Formats: sequence, C-alpha cells, structure tokens
Amino acid sequence: MKIAMRSLLGASCALPLFMFTGGGIAAAQEATEAEATDETTIVVTARRRAESLQDTPVAVTVMTGEALERQQIISTTDLDQAAPNLQFAAYGTLTGNNSAAQVFIRGIGQTDATPAVDPGVGVYIDDVYMGRAVGAAMEFRDVDSVQVLRGPQGTLFGRNTIGGAVLITTNAPGEGAGNSIRVGLGEDNLREAYGAFELPIGETLAARVALGLRQRDGYVTRAFDGLDLGDENMYTGQLAVRWTPSDSFEITMRADYTEEDENGSPFVFRSINETAAFPMIQSAAAGCPGSTFPPPVPVPMIDDPRCANDFQALGPFTNGGTAPAFSTLETSGVSLVAEWELNDVLTLKSITSDRHLEWSGARDADNTPLTILHTRYQSRSDQFSQELQALIETDRLSGVVGYYFFDETSFDRLIVPLGGPGTSYDTQRVNLDAEAWAAFTNWTLDLTDALSVSAGVRYTEETKGLQATMFNVAGANTPEPPAPTALCATAAPTAGCLFILTNRFEREFSSTIGSASAQYRFNPGFMAYLSWSQGFKSGGFNQRYNARPQASGEPISFNDETAETYELGFKSNPAPGVRLNGAIFSTEYDDIQLTYRLGVVPLLFNAGVATIEGAEFELAVAPTPDFLLDASLSYLDAGFDSINNPAPIGGVTPTSIATLNSELPFAPEWQAHIGLSYTFHPRSGLLLTPRLDLSYTDSQFFDAGNSASIAQNDAVTVLNGSLALEPEDSRWRIMLSGNNLTDELYPVAGTSSETTATGYAEIIYARPRSFWATLSYRF
Repeated sequence: MKIAMRSLLGASCALPLFMFTGGGIAAAQEATEAEATDETTIVVTARRRAESLQDTPVAVTVMTGEALERQQIISTTDLDQAAPNLQFAAYGTLTGNNSAAQVFIRGIGQTDATPAVDPGVGVYIDDVYMGRAVGAAMEFRDVDSVQVLRGPQGTLFGRNTIGGAVLITTNAPGEGAGNSIRVGLGEDNLREAYGAFELPIGETLAARVALGLRQRDGYVTRAFDGLDLGDENMYTGQLAVRWTPSDSFEITMRADYTEEDENGSPFVFRSINETAAFPMIQSAAAGCPGSTFPPPVPVPMIDDPRCANDFQALGPFTNGGTAPAFSTLETSGVSLVAEWELNDVLTLKSITSDRHLEWSGARDADNTPLTILHTRYQSRSDQFSQELQALIETDRLSGVVGYYFFDETSFDRLIVPLGGPGTSYDTQRVNLDAEAWAAFTNWTLDLTDALSVSAGVRYTEETKGLQATMFNVAGANTPEPPAPTALCATAAPTAGCLFILTNRFEREFSSTIGSASAQYRFNPGFMAYLSWSQGFKSGGFNQRYNARPQASGEPISFNDETAETYELGFKSNPAPGVRLNGAIFSTEYDDIQLTYRLGVVPLLFNAGVATIEGAEFELAVAPTPDFLLDASLSYLDAGFDSINNPAPIGGVTPTSIATLNSELPFAPEWQAHIGLSYTFHPRSGLLLTPRLDLSYTDSQFFDAGNSASIAQNDAVTVLNGSLALEPEDSRWRIMLSGNNLTDELYPVAGTSSETTATGYAEIIYARPRSFWATLSYRF
C-alpha cells in the first residue's frame, strides 16, 4: 500500500510534464469548450461560497447541464461514468425500491436504505440536504450544474458527508436558462417529455416552471406472470419564484414534486445454498423428490421447480419469483432561500426547507417459486431543516459562520414472509425520529497574493429516538397476517406473540470535527494544496425484527463512524484550452458501521477500522472550438486494519460477514473514463457532433463480506455514444444516443445471505444495449 502511494505521489508530480512530452493521457476532467478554455467560468460552492474551481483546495468534479446532456448522464446513477472514485448505484438492497441509492465516494458510503441508517455521502439539491437514501437515485431535470466533492466534507456540510457530497443546482428564474422543450423515443417503449419555461411576472419578480415524464419498459421478465422489472414510470414538476426588490436582497422559493409507480427492482436468481435450513424446509414442503425436513437433507441437485437449488437460475434477464413485486415513490418539498448583502463585506443567507417522502417496495428475494424470503416495505419520512449563514469577504480574509438545524420523523413498516416451518411472518412497525443542530465556521486568509491558508471547525449535537412494535406469526401466504393479541413474556421478539418497545428509546450523540488547508499558486496556471479534513456518519438504532434488546431492555444501537483524510493536490492550466487537476490522499476510517448477522438478521455494529489510500486525475482539452476531450483516472487501495467482535446478545454471538482480508464494498481499485467529441460543419449554419464515452471499472464487491456470487468479478468497459445535429445558435438539437454499445453483461448490485438459514443470493445486471432519440428546442 505504501509503495503504491509513493508511486502515485511521484506520478502526480511528474504528470504535467509527462502530458506535454508525448506521454499521452493519464487522467482528466469533464468540461465544455468554454470551461476548458477559461477556468473562471467554472464556479463551485465546495466552501459554501462561489469561487473558481481552479482556486478551490478541494477535489471536485463539475458538470454543467449542457455537459450532462452531451455525455448522456440523465440520472444521478450515471454520474460514476464521469467522476473518479464515485460509485452511484440504484436498487438499494433489501428494499426492492428502484429509487434507493447506494452512493460511495473513495470507498465510503452505505448499502442499507432503511430509515434507521444514514447515508455516507450527502446529496444536496439547491443547498437542501436530502436525508434518505431512498429518492437519491433520481432523474436530472432542469439542472444548471452538478458538483461531486470527494473526501470528508464535515466542517461545511455536516453530518453524513463522511465520504463526500453531491451538490445538484437547478436553473434559477431570470438567470438566462431560457425556455426549452425536449421529447424522446427509444427502445423498450421509452417515452420522455420535459419542458422548462421562464415566467417573467414583473421587474422584481420572476418564475420558472419545469415539468417532465419518463416511461420505459423493464428489461427483466418474470416467468411466472410476465411482469417486467426494472421499468420506469416517473412524473415530476418543479416551480421556482425569485423576488429581487433591490440589488442587495433576494428571496427564492422552490417547490418540487415527483411520483414513481413501477414494477420493482430487476433482481434475478444468482445462487442458493442447498444445505441452508429454509431451502431444505420449503423444498420438502413442496414435494421435491428426495428432500426431507426433518431430518434435514440437502436439497437434491435435480431440475425440478419444487427444489431450491441452482437449477432455479433462469438467466440474467428472467426472474423466477412469484411473490408481489413493486416500487413506488412520492416525494415533495418546499424551500426558501433568502440572501441579504448588507455591505461589501457581509452577506446574510437563510436556507429553510420542508420535505416529505413516502415509498414502498416489495421483492421475492429468493427469486424462486418457493417461499424462502420475501420482503414488503412501506415507509414515510418528514424532514425540516434551517440553516443560517453569515458570509464575510474582505481583500485578504473571507469566511462563513453558520448554524444548522435538522428535524426528521419516520415511520417504517416491514413484512417478511420466511420459509420456516409452516411459513412465518416477521413484522415490524417502527417510529424513528432524529433532531440535530450544529454550529460551524470556516475562514480563508490570503497571506500573500500566492499563499492562502484555511481552517474550520464544526460542533454537532444529535438525538435519535425509536419506538417499535414487532411480532412473528405463522400462517398462510396472505398479504398481511393478523397481529397477535398476547404480549411476549420474554425480553425479545418471540414467535406467536406481540413484542412492543413501549418506551421511546433515545440516544444522544455529539461530534467536533475540523478541517485545514494551505494552497500556493506557483504561477497563473498552477496551484498546489495540502489539506486535512474530518467527517462523520451518524449513529442510531438497529430497527429490524430479531434485533434483540440489550440487558437494559434498550434496542441495539451503534455509534458514529468517522473519517480523517490528508490530501495533496494541484489545479493547473498548463496550456491554452487545457485543464489538468489531480490529488492523492490517505484516509483513516474508524468505527465503521459494519454489518453482522444475528441469526439471519443483518445488524450494524461499530466494529471496523480501515485505511483508504488513492489518487485521482482529471483532464479537459479543447484546443479548438470543435474538438473536446475529457477524461479521468482514479486509483483506490481500501482494506480493513482491524475488525472487533461484539459481545454476545441474548446468548447469541453476532457473526461478522467481513474479515481482515475483505475489501471494502463499492471500492474498485482502478476506474477511468475518456470522452471525445468533434464538431463537423456539413453545411453553413449546421453542426454535426459525434461523441464517444468509454468508462472502465475494475472488479469490485457489493457487500462487506465480499460474496463472490454477487460481485463484479471482472473489470468492465462500457462504451456509450451519441450523434447530435443542431444549428450554430443551438436553438434546436436532434440527438441519437446509445448506451452499452458493446452489450456488456455485468452486475451493478446484489444481496447475499448464503451463509444464513435463508441461503439465497440475488443480483441485478445492467440494462443491455439500448438506443433512443431526442429532439430539443430552445426559445
């Protein structure tokens, strides 16, 4: 690991020279022609104030709305095609919901989308934090820019940005975005339509409205009933109103609504453990020849639908399940941002937001005709946040002082039909709440015209609460079994009785974290920086059934996890039309919220320490107005240093699914992207632009236990392409696009429970090659 880091350090120092002595392209950054030519046009807000990308001592990838369209990045889950060391996968495991996101930056994130577990990468829309992983896998609509901030962002963005942050900014009224309409048709009955319109109301009041829909058939078919899984059926709308009564004061109100009603995640059968209890029980009950229980006999390896064995596999795009499958989402929000420039030095800013989220998801986890494990989720969350900032700007000193408040309540309902004797149902109804406040400050001092230093600190207090009702009953495969009336006599959930956590259990957390950096501009085209930053991800309670209480009667809880990163980077413009940025880093990742098994139930414990080291380089080249090349390269070395075993709970010892030899999930060693476009002039006034994007992702695991059956065991190279025709003023555009042009077969997510009583493994493969066409018109 240290040898690799020394090699990367040398490479980062030599790369600018190597690039222009015939060595070739080692790394890169997406950009439009204007961005690559003039870095001042790329504005980032990584330090909560607008500044040039090339002056910011943070590893940031920036994509404008125009760049997103050119690269066919239509949703957040496509971002990892262009941003180094980012993995943004949909179809969160366990939930069956298509909008659940698994987001990892530099090997840090979270795979569990339940409300009791917070994300490891913060997703923000127009300065508002999105508190849940469900809903983070979203389509881009009327977007001005997307920023991917890598490394802990705890000082300025707070809790749950331990891996980094994704900042999405939509177009504001009166900022020149104009009016636009886009319609599209494609394979799998793809139909989409979007429109964004400016509504000037008066000299001081302007509004902007955006509406859209997207529909597409799924690409996995259930053999049982022909249901297509992985489909898209989404409607969205947003409204922004800006009031500017003076040059120094403005208020922007935004409201948004999104609705999705789909058939469920495109999981398919991957494998099953024929010696696991539930497969043996259900095979015997179904009449599988040679299968008995009791006595337990491994399921025979014969091709019979009554037998839970690997003959149940139907291929990468056929699902063998029979249980209900669906995915729904309804999310809405209102925000109010007020800015008051008191004078040339001080600006006050207020960000107020209220958001509502409802979602559901159902899946047949074993993906067979048998009832081994099914899940049905229903969840609701309401969040309110308020942030106050005082922004100071002088000739030599700039900074921000802020206060943040967050309040969230969630209700989570889960039914799990299990393939035990007679089929049983684990059911939970959980009320969760979280309240947090933080005070923070960050300052930058220009010691000279070339040398600047920055430092910041943030203090956070957070309270989380849980109250729950849980029961397990036997019964037929009905939509929902009746709740028992008798209370459990034991201090843990027990079959056939009602277990109620009558008290509201509560835990308090607090954290003080900091950041510091120094940057030096050697010349107008080269800046280097050294930074130190910390971040944390909130602790909480395990909410799943069978999460046995501790001796005190309190549910099992887990603490914050933390990360501390040292980073050495540079921002450069070594030649006209060229931008080259890079960084190397080392992160100590402590108190990792690691998944253990208590029986068949996955629970989180603070049990791991890891070291993560790596490097990233980004390049944009636009030597002429017609030629554009953008690329990136990243390296990651992520492994556990130690894993601690929790104490037994209720006489049962939790079992880690990870070992010291395990790799962190969603942490491929190498990742690269290169995009190339050239604009031809077939006739006066017309532009024809072909573009190719090639992305490479090294092998990676999707769980901490490194289950080989659901891993991306081989490196994957994916080719996308487009051909655009438009006039010189870009008033209209016709674009033909294709994804996965070489029709690669590769997994993007999976769940494995092969070592437990359920014994199943399920996997999701990427959508096969697809083509579509869009027509857009601007006015």
